Amino acid sequence: MENICTNQPFMILMQTSKAIQDQIREDMAKNNLTITEFSVLEVLFHKGKQTIQQLANSVLISSGSMTYVIDKLEQKALLQRNACPDDRRVIHVTLTDDGMDVMNKIMPEHEAFVEFTFDALNSNEAKNLVQLLKKVRKRVEN
Repeated sequence: MENICTNQPFMILMQTSKAIQDQIREDMAKNNLTITEFSVLEVLFHKGKQTIQQLANSVLISSGSMTYVIDKLEQKALLQRNACPDDRRVIHVTLTDDGMDVMNKIMPEHEAFVEFTFDALNSNEAKNLVQLLKKVRKRVEN
């Protein structure tokens, strides 16, 4: 006998998340990036210099996994690591000029995709969706 999830909001949320991630994954593959690599570059593009731990927290992966992703992006010459002059234990990560060029190319298309996706909602629906998702997240985090 097959077990079927009967919680429709959960199923729709998971299916929607997968559809969005699949589209982003496909878009990023055209730029020779994984979705995680893009996420790291996006944080650096918007926030500037970050520590490895800050990046890991933003992208929601472990520091060990983040080091691997940073290694890959460094090999592609899209970012660089710099030792913090005040604390030798801290490494800062920044976009290179090539990384900035790639993000300046990618971000307009990505932002247009996000805008198009959520344009399906009017402003009240978007506000309600945010409130409802925060409510569910709060339940899970407690």
